[in-house]
Amino acid sequence: MRAEILAKALPYIKQYSKKTVVVKYGGAAMDKADLREAIIDDVILLSLVGIRLVLVHGGGPEINTLLARLGKEPKFIDGLRYTDEETMEAVQMALCGKVNKDLTAQINRGGGKAIGLSGLDGGLFIAERRKGKNDYGLVGDIKHTDPAIVAMALDGGYIPVISTVAQGSDADTAYNINADTAAAELAASLGAEKLILLTDVCGLLQDKDDPSTLINEVKLSELAALKRNGIVSKGMIPKVDCCTDALRRGVQSAVILDGRAPHSLLVEMLTDEGCGTQIIGG
Repeated sequence: MRAEILAKALPYIKQYSKKTVVVKYGGAAMDKADLREAIIDDVILLSLVGIRLVLVHGGGPEINTLLARLGKEPKFIDGLRYTDEETMEAVQMALCGKVNKDLTAQINRGGGKAIGLSGLDGGLFIAERRKGKNDYGLVGDIKHTDPAIVAMALDGGYIPVISTVAQGSDADTAYNINADTAAAELAASLGAEKLILLTDVCGLLQDKDDPSTLINEVKLSELAALKRNGIVSKGMIPKVDCCTDALRRGVQSAVILDGRAPHSLLVEMLTDEGCGTQIIGG
């Protein structure tokens, strides 16, 4: 049985070997130790079979914990963290410091070869303050991505672990940026084969209360109708929009994947079934 499983994985290993895959990692898969360990094991294995894997991470709970120690209450507007100067310092300390280095160390301890980076390193992400009807503070929108430092790490055999803080171009500051957006931008800039967004849901569901109605694959041309029908709604809209942008810029496929399922990355990458919703061109 084990030999059969490995034999079925071989075509996918061949398909993705030496190809770049960008994974956005956050949510429950990051918060729970057993899920985190499974994800890290998957990342290491995929790297060892020759896939050029990039891990882009969030870290909301760590930011909240640090803010609590500072006696500061987190504030959210339209689901986005309001980021004043003190909060931005906490974001940098949590994301670029503890979370990034903990993940990097865990991969290295597990037999992988990881290097921790942030959007500030090598001018990876350049952003401007978000404009709109609401003031989100030091929340930025990416205006330029230079993936050279990530490509160098990949060429050196490393798994780049990226925290989502950007360098400001319109002010002498760093900006807090959305991790899904950062992952999509990086995937497009690297010419990645696949973008995977680990989430806290199964994927796109025909019935949001019934996991058995999972939509396994959807074409770009079908997304507008899914939005009109309410199948793509609320917090799923920006995730789908990130996937859409990546595909239109050359990424071959994007997957919204349930990070709560143990070893979901391996199932998605190396089996016939997959375990999320794959979005493709067409």
